[in-house]
Amino acid sequence: MIIELFFCFIATVAFGVIFNVPKRTLWIGGLIGALAWFIYSTLPSYGMSDVFATAVASLICATFSHLLAKFYRVPVTTFSIPAIIPLVPGSRAYFTMLAFVDGDYLHGLQLGIETMLRAGAIAAGLVFALSIFSIGKGGIGQRYESRRS
Repeated sequence: MIIELFFCFIATVAFGVIFNVPKRTLWIGGLIGALAWFIYSTLPSYGMSDVFATAVASLICATFSHLLAKFYRVPVTTFSIPAIIPLVPGSRAYFTMLAFVDGDYLHGLQLGIETMLRAGAIAAGLVFALSIFSIGKGGIGQRYESRRS
């Protein structure tokens, strides 16, 4: 487990380098990615599904990203995009396509649905955290009405 977290940290930092994340925030993004992976890998041992574990890990990852982005005064994507990388179901998508190429359509469909559910769980976690941190900031309608008065 420790080795997985170490390599997850390194991979997250590497993606941060690829995405041009500032050096002062690079290591913190790696810690958020390792935390997301830790949550994702431990929740199924408590009886939760992989999709739910992905959603919870994504939500916690996005929450920490929002909090630390305010603290370091950087955009939220500085932390959230590299930190989400460990949760992306890339190998599932590969095995989905491989099953379809091999003619195992039923297995490919099963893997494809699971892949889409995990990707949706990542998006849901990110959007839910964004909606929590956007409460009270006002929407487009409020901005328009404040200009009118």
